[in-house]
This record gives sequence, structure tokens and C-alpha cells, in this order.
Amino acid sequence: MTAPPLAPLAADLIDDIPVQRGSSVLRALLRHKGGRFGLVIVALFVFLALFGRFVAPYDANVSDFAATLSGPSARHLFGTDELGRDTLSRIISGSGIAVAVALFSVAISMVVGVVIGIVAGYFGGWVDTLLNRSQDVLFAFPTLLLAIIIVAVLGPGLTNAIVAIAIVYTPRFTRIARASALSINSAEYLDAARLAGVSTPVILLRHFVPNVLPPVIVLAALSMSTAQLAYASLSFLGLGVSPPQADWGSMLSKARDFITVAPWLVFFPTAALVLLMLAFNVLGDAIRDVMDPRHAGAVARPDTAL
Repeated sequence: MTAPPLAPLAADLIDDIPVQRGSSVLRALLRHKGGRFGLVIVALFVFLALFGRFVAPYDANVSDFAATLSGPSARHLFGTDELGRDTLSRIISGSGIAVAVALFSVAISMVVGVVIGIVAGYFGGWVDTLLNRSQDVLFAFPTLLLAIIIVAVLGPGLTNAIVAIAIVYTPRFTRIARASALSINSAEYLDAARLAGVSTPVILLRHFVPNVLPPVIVLAALSMSTAQLAYASLSFLGLGVSPPQADWGSMLSKARDFITVAPWLVFFPTAALVLLMLAFNVLGDAIRDVMDPRHAGAVARPDTAL
């Protein structure tokens, strides 16, 4: 079936669909109070992750047995642990692991979840049913319990912990991508694209992905905080990096024995963890505000109305 009069019109309509620019979102975030706070704090931790070895006052793994369990002072701003290691240096060293876990685990789960969700929402039928049921199996397990099981099978370590967190977080991205894809699938401009002879891969990449991304990006920013908390829990249980590498979960685990005599060993790693989680949450809320078309400062979304 051909429709010559409609094909040029369809092509024009497709070309007129607006594409949201990342720079516009960034400018809107910088005008948002919460966005500025989240960006500054996240940028600070990223800086420490990349250049922490140059700004840390001491080597994070070098012991000074003459200064074991020393309280905060001019020499050691955050005190020292039971082996005389500088707590501030170890927190700075652990920031690299915190940022890596948040970024890589959420990025993997986001990409996999978006692909599964879009494919399920676009094709429907048995493909949708099969993919949906596979995600329901993962949803049936508590997040932390499933992550512990996966790490126990794969073995402790940073890479395996990231893989475990990515697996357990994939269903949440699949659900939101599928829901968006189902709403997009009935849009009139998709009929116009099909009439214009646009191939399925091009339709998925050009129309589904840009329209699915706004809610997925918000979820990704919010998920980074809970992903970091999940890793800290795994590390607290001894399923994270191997000693003497510092990370905040293992520092809190070792600090349990000294909580009454050296409370700074609990307070400062906890404060770092809470600050990073707060920054991701506030940044996620700000991204939601600037991408929500009902919000006064929102950036126009790339979807749809023709």
C-alpha cells in the first residue's frame, strides 16, 4: 500500500520533532538551587575520585602506629584509625570507589533496562510477555538480598559488586522505559514515520530513545544514591574491595569495634556517604523539575505533539 501524498508530509513532520539539547538542561540545572547544590557536590566527589591522591594529606594505606586512634587534630583533621591510618585520606581514597560504583552500576542497568523496555513496548505480544516475566523474577527478590546472592556466586570484589548492583537495578529501568514506549507506540507521528518508509531501527533510535530518556535520566540520578548505599552495605558485609583498599562501607565495618572510644571513625565515613547520597537525590529532583513540562522552568521535552 502506498500513499504518495502523505510520504513527503510525514517526512516533514518527522524532521520537525524537536530534540532536547543537553546544554539546555545543564543551563536549567545551573539556574535551579537544588541543581546547583547537587552538581557542585557531585563534581567535588568526582574531583576527589580523579585527583584524590594529589590532595590527600597522607597515603591512605600507610600506618603510623605512634598515632593509633588519635582524635581529630591539626595533624589529622579526621583523626586516625586503629592502625594509625589517616581517616581523611582514606575517605578521599574511598570516594573513587563510591563514584565508580554509582556511575558504572547505574549506567549498565540503565542501558540494559532501556533496551529491554523499548523492545518490549514496541513489539508487544509474546516478546513483551517474555521480557516482562524475566524482569518480574528479579523483582521478586529484595534488592540487597539478590545483590548478596550474586556477589556470593561471583565472588567478592568491586567489579562483581558493580555487576550485581546493575543486575538488580535493571528491572526498574525496564519498567519505566516500557511504560514510556507503550505510550509512544500509539503516537500519530510513528504512523507517519512508517508511511514514510522509515525502518524499525531508525524509529527506535530516533523517536523512542529520545522520548524515553527524560524519565530514565531522572531515575538514574535518584538510583545512584541507593546504588551507593547498596554497595556500602555489601562492603560492610565484606563483599566489596579487598583490604587494605579503603572504601566507606569497610571503614564503617571496622569502626564498629571502636565506636565508643573513637566515634570519628563512624561519623566521618557516614557523613561522606550521606552527603553523596543527598547530592544525587537533590540532583535527581532538580533534573525532574527542569524536564517536567508542567514546571515553570522546564526545558521542552522531545516528544510529540505535532
